[in-house]
Amino acid sequence: MLTPRKIYWPAINLVGPGSVRFVAEEVAKLNLKKALLVTDKVLNENGVVKQITDALDEGGIVYSIFDEVKPNPTTTNVHDGLAVFQKEGCDFIITVGGGSPQDTGSAIGILATNGGRIADYEGVGKSKNKSVPIVAISTTAGTAAEVTINYVITDEARKLKMIMVDPNALPVIAVNDPELMMKKPKGLTAATGLDALTHSIEGYTAKGSFELSDAIAHKSIELIGRYIERAVENGSDLEARSGMGWGSFIAGLCYSNAGLGIVHSMAHQLGGEYDLPHGVANAMLLPFVMEFNMDACPDKFAEIARALGVDTSAATSVEEAAQMAITEVRRISRAVGIPSLRESAFRVEDVEKLAKQALKDACTAANPKPVTKQDIIAIYMKAYEDEAGAAVTQ
Repeated sequence: MLTPRKIYWPAINLVGPGSVRFVAEEVAKLNLKKALLVTDKVLNENGVVKQITDALDEGGIVYSIFDEVKPNPTTTNVHDGLAVFQKEGCDFIITVGGGSPQDTGSAIGILATNGGRIADYEGVGKSKNKSVPIVAISTTAGTAAEVTINYVITDEARKLKMIMVDPNALPVIAVNDPELMMKKPKGLTAATGLDALTHSIEGYTAKGSFELSDAIAHKSIELIGRYIERAVENGSDLEARSGMGWGSFIAGLCYSNAGLGIVHSMAHQLGGEYDLPHGVANAMLLPFVMEFNMDACPDKFAEIARALGVDTSAATSVEEAAQMAITEVRRISRAVGIPSLRESAFRVEDVEKLAKQALKDACTAANPKPVTKQDIIAIYMKAYEDEAGAAVTQ
């Protein structure tokens, strides 16, 4: 409580069923001319984007659409999007989707006001100027990129995910409307849900955690534990979708201000090297990193177990209660169909390279205990040798 804090989140947050209908009203207050709507082809073709553009049309908001974003967005995506932004005379950005469109929009926005190449901004606080205004509309309860100061872009040449931590990239309006998340496939719901759980657990245990981040992380863990299996089982369950939407949203507020840890450092390498979906990569690694970190803050891990709904009253020590959190995360992962690392494209011969890169990742510094390259190698290998994973539910 005696340490001063800078706390970042969007100025306006629209959350809950039907909240997307307020977007045009809020955008009109910003006195902007034309948006670049950044999304992907799937969302543009399946009608999700139309739900947003109908609201924009009704509110008289002018826009052009860029739908070339890849699942793990690349430097090419970013620079192509910037070219469209400039050609169309846009002065703000609307992002529609999960983490990929959100991150791409953040990168385009930073380049529009700072110039250069996106690789120039890898690291912490590298830009000088605020991004053009960004209205970030989430369609998955997972990355929470719509409320954070972080964005991730893949450098195709290096097969490396570049991590940018930059308050200048923070959206001005964030939207989490669970009606946009209805009927998402089970596999996507599971992966993004475990991504959100990773955010809340890593944010709760990160070195940078503090009173506010702890409080909201705890609530996020509780909500995700309560609703993730329901949301995966029935994509039309609006209560479960709403619970996951809130859980993801507040997890983002937590980790954006508290930091993350080596689950993300290691998962970023799996995404960069093998194009593995980010949420799946996090989920594969989460229980093994929890096991590594547990002795740094066993009280918090015991509280994670309780937040997940586990009865720890029979535990004879705080360590035993903490272990229950890991057991429950593994149970949830299996229940929603997360595969094991062995079932992915991971290659044992790459582990030295992946560990070396993970050690340098921007998320590593916030891990609750020090970590070496050999530690990371050991965690990758323990996850690889585990046989408890299950095939992803389609």
